[in-house]
Amino acid sequence: MPYVNIKITREGGVTPAQKAELIKGASDLLAKVLNKSPATTVVVIDEVELENWGIGGLPVEAYRRQAKG
Repeated sequence: MPYVNIKITREGGVTPAQKAELIKGASDLLAKVLNKSPATTVVVIDEVELENWGIGGLPVEAYRRQAKG
């Protein structure tokens, strides 16, 4: 039984329709590449507060500022 965990930042208001598309897309990809049944594929989407996300040793907001400058 495949398990997929998608983590995204909680910003920009991801809609239920977009989440449904992510779930379907991940399930379809596992079926196509690994011949796994979508009926037994579990997909979990976690929305993480921006303050709890970091890249390159920096909080994501500081990382983005650095990338722009």
